[in-house]
Amino acid sequence: MHATTSSLLRRATLRGALAFSALVAPMYLMAQASAVQAAALQTLPARLTDQEFWAFTLGMSEPEGSFASENLLSNERGYQVVIPGLLSAPRTGKVYLGVGPEQNFTYIAALHPSMVVIIDIRRGNLLGHLLYKALFELSADRAEFVSRLFSKPRPSGLDTGSTANAITDAYYMIFGDSALYSRNRRDVVDLLTKKHGYALSESDLERMTWIYDQFYFNGLDLTYTSTRGGGGFRGGGGGSMPSYKEIVTRDDGTGLNRGFLGNEANWRFIKELQAKNLIVPVVGNFAGDRAIRSVGAWLTARGAIVGAFYASNVEQYLFQDGIAGNYYANVAELPIDSTSVIIRSQSGGRGGGFGGGGFGGRGGLAVNRICAIPVLLAAHRDGRIGGYGDIFSYCEP
Repeated sequence: MHATTSSLLRRATLRGALAFSALVAPMYLMAQASAVQAAALQTLPARLTDQEFWAFTLGMSEPEGSFASENLLSNERGYQVVIPGLLSAPRTGKVYLGVGPEQNFTYIAALHPSMVVIIDIRRGNLLGHLLYKALFELSADRAEFVSRLFSKPRPSGLDTGSTANAITDAYYMIFGDSALYSRNRRDVVDLLTKKHGYALSESDLERMTWIYDQFYFNGLDLTYTSTRGGGGFRGGGGGSMPSYKEIVTRDDGTGLNRGFLGNEANWRFIKELQAKNLIVPVVGNFAGDRAIRSVGAWLTARGAIVGAFYASNVEQYLFQDGIAGNYYANVAELPIDSTSVIIRSQSGGRGGGFGGGGFGGRGGLAVNRICAIPVLLAAHRDGRIGGYGDIFSYCEP
């Protein structure tokens, strides 16, 4: 009787345990699976070491290509106008991709991405961004940054509350100082090569010096085409190009300057990303076989999403060269979601490009547009995009 009762109790206990196990085990296994999956998936780093930064730059880069201009400054007067539209969807904290020089900083300041990769066919653009990186890191505030960028002595009366107009007005009538320029140039090289340990060649340093020269000699009147010793785009309209002063004091069309020099908070966000090595320049052709694809694979492995890709009007040249299909194949490898967009410049003239109202135009406003990446990729797959002008049918007004 005792044995039988004990046996029944054991069987009842076993049945209860099995029932409990059947209820709990799936939840436990799901939790374990999620933990394993999370462990297997790398996360986007909060910062890159100097070695990781340089390895990323070298590993993702392609051989340098050629372009008609050094592009030391944007020529897109209307680049801030799209920012309210960019902020209408959840893109903060995602990854930002871009091309070209300083206009990227304004989009970065608006979107607050977790990481930035700038991809440009010119190694000069990479070196220009390293120059900017050093100047951000060396400067305590916007007024000092402008002083170092143009090697002009800092005037009195500027503080963190000064507007971009006040800062540029104050510096505009001050001449550059050659001794200050020499010290600034030495500080830049020391920070990049000694503090960070980036293996810049003599050729790189000479080219970076040439870039820095343009800011020193041209000052706040620097334009897209005002480069000493040649190298600027000579396709016409050079005299109508906006100056550095005009670019950084423009607004979003409502009177609000959202630029990276528009207020101290915007500038400081860029400075903090630079200090964390999270604005990484890469040499690459948008239609090449490495840069965009390698960056996409690296981001995908870390669970990151590209929120915005500033492409300016690069696609115009890709269509002219018959290689736009390669570019769209590359973009298809990026980790995106339904809110991911390309920001591009719509210009007038032939092929949506030269001579009408933007790039190389006679003073017209280059209209930047927001275009949903999933929609564009679908349109391209369906054969509905035959040229650069077709793209804008799939963009926001």
